[in-house]
Amino acid sequence: MRLFYIIILLLLSSSALFAQDDLMGLLDENTPPEINYTTATFKSTRVMNGHSVERMPPGQLDVRISHRFGTLNSGSYELFGLDQSSVHFGLEYGILNWIMIGVGRGTYEKTYDGFAKFTILRQSSGVRVMPVSVSVLSSVAVTSVKWADASRTNYLSSRFSYVHQLLIARKINQSFSVQLSPVFVHRNLVATELDPNDLFAIGAGGRMKITKRISFNAEYFYLLNSKSYMSQDVFNPLSLGIDIETGGHVFQLIFTNSLAMIEKGFIGETTGSWLKGDIHFGFNISRVFTLKK
Repeated sequence: MRLFYIIILLLLSSSALFAQDDLMGLLDENTPPEINYTTATFKSTRVMNGHSVERMPPGQLDVRISHRFGTLNSGSYELFGLDQSSVHFGLEYGILNWIMIGVGRGTYEKTYDGFAKFTILRQSSGVRVMPVSVSVLSSVAVTSVKWADASRTNYLSSRFSYVHQLLIARKINQSFSVQLSPVFVHRNLVATELDPNDLFAIGAGGRMKITKRISFNAEYFYLLNSKSYMSQDVFNPLSLGIDIETGGHVFQLIFTNSLAMIEKGFIGETTGSWLKGDIHFGFNISRVFTLKK
């Protein structure tokens, strides 16, 4: 009888194990496959001057203050540029999971600007593998500086410029991200007949994480138009800096040869040269507020 009970107990245990395996298999079949989206390719909606592939989540408002001082080669009389300043204020808001909008105003040509950024693809792994994140940026800017010659006929449309940009980024690992940014800029009015209304450029940027909250960033835009046909010497904007994240703030400390902080200004209108010391120190401050859960 004792042997009989032992055999019955072993049979019941085996049945329970098979039933558990069948239940786990059934649960696995009913569990939807996961898509693991990549996050924090960049810590801000900007790499340096230019936009990054990142956008604000729905219901979150980013209050941005960007500041550029004068050039370092201005000498001690100008305190190496600290006596001069150019500022840009911006408000950026996430509407949906794939679109954000923003408005701003800068001292550079007293320019007002607005933009919309659309997320097209998101880098992901798992059941859906996507190697890159892709966003599209469209913006419009209008200058409000006084006309150089108020006696002639001046048109409001002459103040407008437009930018269309494709942002392609990949987070290679937890410490390194890169981005490629083809750009088209149209200016309704240019200084002379030598200056093109349409500008084409391609930008490259990267982020290398140093610590959990600090990263080194770099950004460069190469102007594809021939510079020999422009009325002034124009240089490609190069920006180097550091991102510092502190809770809801992101501080970006920047060294750049461009005074402007929007695409219309730093693409095709950068007149400073790194080799000549025309380097502006500046910063971006980003503070995020949650307006809607």
